[in-house]
Amino acid sequence: MDSPRATGPGSAEPHRLSDFDYNLPPEQIAQHPLPDRSASRLLVLDRQTGNISHLNFRDLPGLIPPGDLLVINTSRVIPARLHGKREGGQGAEFLLVRDRGDGTWLAMAHPGGKLKPGRRVTIGADSAIEIVEALGGGLRRVRFVGALDARGTLAKYGEVPLPPYIRRPPTRADQERYQTVYAAHDGSVAAPTAGLHFTTELLARIHEQRSFVTMIDLHVGPGTFKPVETDDLDEHTMHPEVYEIVAGAANWVNKVRDVESKVWAVGTTVVRALESAVDEMGEVRPGTRETSLFIRPPYDFKVVNHLITNFHLPRSTLLMLVCAFGGYERVMNAYREAVKEGYRFYSYGDAMAII
Repeated sequence: MDSPRATGPGSAEPHRLSDFDYNLPPEQIAQHPLPDRSASRLLVLDRQTGNISHLNFRDLPGLIPPGDLLVINTSRVIPARLHGKREGGQGAEFLLVRDRGDGTWLAMAHPGGKLKPGRRVTIGADSAIEIVEALGGGLRRVRFVGALDARGTLAKYGEVPLPPYIRRPPTRADQERYQTVYAAHDGSVAAPTAGLHFTTELLARIHEQRSFVTMIDLHVGPGTFKPVETDDLDEHTMHPEVYEIVAGAANWVNKVRDVESKVWAVGTTVVRALESAVDEMGEVRPGTRETSLFIRPPYDFKVVNHLITNFHLPRSTLLMLVCAFGGYERVMNAYREAVKEGYRFYSYGDAMAII
């Protein structure tokens, strides 16, 4: 497993949690997606000069030169949230994290203090969840009992796991919109949101201009969004997430870098996968692994040259990664500019490109 700590040149003093705060009016937190995925706004930040420009996401192909490589995350969001009743009739909620492959799953459970090993929660007349083991970090190991297995239970009773800052129940429309158009492999409990802006037409335009696209998977777990609870960032540990880079994708990344073209990561998940997979020689290794890589300033990026991302929560590890990539002062200034200009924030919000 990769180390949870990452270091590199570029900053005299380590940043603390309080440095990654900013003010955001609640009305700028997007509650619904736009009807047209590619109609989102796009803030473009030049990481060398700090210059900021404002485009629409459909303008993105004009930023990507022929020969450059766009890397996308094809993980699919599963309907991972389940509601049920405890043995006494009280409610309970689970967010499934990962299939362990041994007949049990990792899950976040609420209320955690009441869901001890051996207890069961009824999901429906044909399914229940049994607590097998209480693990650290709010995790439980659980098994499905009843007529339906885990997949059948998710298909029948599962909800789209919208994040808590979307203050409404999920709708049927979210089943399609909280998913990228290229999602292919089940495994995420949250969308790789930078990819939500892409349409098949936009991807076709990128291909037509002789830029390249390749695919990897990083299955997003709740650890990506785990709150940082200590001001000393050295004390924060990321939950591991599984990623897969097939040989063809690794070859594309290495080939593009060999001819000095650039690698564009669509989202922080792609950044973490690629930076976790690079070896001592600077080559991206294919394979399926776990990563707990915590990227924050300062960090020396070895693979990724440009980043397409959404706007992230204050004090989050995602914002820290973006600050490491674009430069702390420049990214925080770009966030202030986005707030001033009325950008929509978070999962269903607008995007930024750091070039």
